[in-house]
Amino acid sequence: MNTYYIDGNFVKEDQAVISVNDMIVLRGFGVFDFLRTYNKKPFFLEDHIKRLQKSAELIGLAVPWSKEEIADIVLQTLERNDHEEYNIRLVVTGGISHDSITPEGNSKLMVMVSQIHKLPPEWYTDGVKIVTGQVERCIPGAKTTTYLQAVLALREARAKEAIEAIYMDPNGRLLEGTTTNLFLYINEKLVTPSSDILPGITRQVLLDILSDKFDIEIRDVNKKELKNAQEAFLSASNKEIVPVTQIDDLILNNGKIGPQTQKIMQIFHEFTQNYGTSD
Repeated sequence: MNTYYIDGNFVKEDQAVISVNDMIVLRGFGVFDFLRTYNKKPFFLEDHIKRLQKSAELIGLAVPWSKEEIADIVLQTLERNDHEEYNIRLVVTGGISHDSITPEGNSKLMVMVSQIHKLPPEWYTDGVKIVTGQVERCIPGAKTTTYLQAVLALREARAKEAIEAIYMDPNGRLLEGTTTNLFLYINEKLVTPSSDILPGITRQVLLDILSDKFDIEIRDVNKKELKNAQEAFLSASNKEIVPVTQIDDLILNNGKIGPQTQKIMQIFHEFTQNYGTSD
């Protein structure tokens, strides 16, 4: 059974509790971040903690722990568990409020770890279908625990036999997925949406390691441009790189994974397999 860190204590997951009066329960007021390990080392841990702190800042949630303190708690939590590789979820709750809606600066920190479970292998060998839908998050730069829009969008996507939904604004501007970032290969350029999105850590890693290998454009992308896309893929901590062969009714590359996506998958795989081995 997994051991979690809950508000100052390490406890077994079946003993992990927070107050039912916490604002994260009553109002969905909280932030989180999610990462995984490679070679048992948390993947870009500092970047994930910075994003957690930024998310909290954007919604006015107190985070009284330093980056170093949170990182140390994460490492201590990993030491108390025994898995080949780990998923790591960081959560900061809103704390208890006397009127149930006004933050009072008594946030709680939780660190939860679990064994990584492999996703369907056919996603990576055959590609996946995704759909688009008009959805705009309230504060795109904050990774909050308010996920109703994502739950509903993903439910609709699965009803259409798709594995992900890509948010789109009223002007047709493509944004991000419910838990992923979007990349397109258009006219020999690697393109990814630039604004009103959560800045994915895996997305940024890809932009860094591919900068000298691809002509990259970080810009607004309109749905009308999809007809010009030769390839597409999703990026996320828990999904890594997922090739996309269909967007709505549009079939990409005759329904097969494109060569540029295959190349990127291989580059990312090599990067992650070597991550932390020279430290």
